[in-house]
Amino acid sequence: MTLNHSGDKILKMKPIGVIHSPFKQRSDAPHQGIHSEKTSYILIFDEYKPGLEGMKKYRYLIILYWLDQAERDLLKVVPHGRSKKRGVFTTRAPSRPNPVGLAVVELLNLTENKLTVKGLDAIDGTPVIDIKPYSKELDYRD
Repeated sequence: MTLNHSGDKILKMKPIGVIHSPFKQRSDAPHQGIHSEKTSYILIFDEYKPGLEGMKKYRYLIILYWLDQAERDLLKVVPHGRSKKRGVFTTRAPSRPNPVGLAVVELLNLTENKLTVKGLDAIDGTPVIDIKPYSKELDYRD
């Protein structure tokens, strides 16, 4: 973290990979990945490949990605299927101050540094910022 000239904190992130999906533009993508049976693959950059060790034992993964085409200046949005604006932090809208996308995906295959997954809603070329294993014990609440 660094500070700019006005004292604001600036966070720096570096993508660890890129998403290759059948969704070529925003209008092609499902509103949530859970509604898609299509497969995508995530190519992890070579320098991060050692971080995939042990990944095959997980069926589901949490993928965090940067919605690089999203608007960043909206604090109120109309959620999909709704007609009334509400605060962006009460929605899963891609347009937000820090457009971080999150999807729980099913890992179908892992070969070298290529993860084939189902349940992703990101468009082709979206940068991946992190991957975490999904744990029913830690991530599910009734």
